[in-house]
Amino acid sequence: MGDFIETGAVKVIEVIGISPDGFEAAVDNAVSKAAESVSGITGVEVQNLNARVRDGKVVQYRANVKLAFAVR
Repeated sequence: MGDFIETGAVKVIEVIGISPDGFEAAVDNAVSKAAESVSGITGVEVQNLNARVRDGKVVQYRANVKLAFAVR
């Protein structure tokens, strides 16, 4: 199956990626970790970004994302 779905159905799941290294890394972690158990992910939509702060410094980045993949 190609990257573009012409007909059928798409399933969307929500995942939260976490990283100490930044928002982009948190998104990457969400996609790569989900891909370990979900095959054929074709898209990601970033819903929300937030971070944990400790002693006046950002210590953890979080990205709420929606991942799309074809229903087989």
